[in-house]
Amino acid sequence: MRVKSYDEGLKAINDNQFGNGTAIFTRDGGVARQFQYEVNVGMVGVNVPIPVPVSYYSFGGWKASLFGDQHMYGPEGINFFTRGKVVTSRWPDPRTSQVDLGFPQNR
Repeated sequence: MRVKSYDEGLKAINDNQFGNGTAIFTRDGGVARQFQYEVNVGMVGVNVPIPVPVSYYSFGGWKASLFGDQHMYGPEGINFFTRGKVVTSRWPDPRTSQVDLGFPQNR
């Protein structure tokens, strides 16, 4: 889903009844950090298309994305009153990346 502004995108995500996962693609680290704190989902990808964590993090989200009071595995299996948030980020080295993330090139 593409949106015209940061605020429009954040509202669309936070107003959704489910809170499993989302991703943001940006060249701005400050925007990425702001997004990971303001978005109400369980998995956040930064410059990663599908935020799928490894097994010691829960695969699940917030709001109506879960059934029952515990996640499948990981720390949430014990600490079921805790709402964890997994943030997966990818910031390629601008000197070796073919993707233009807007960083200055010192070649």
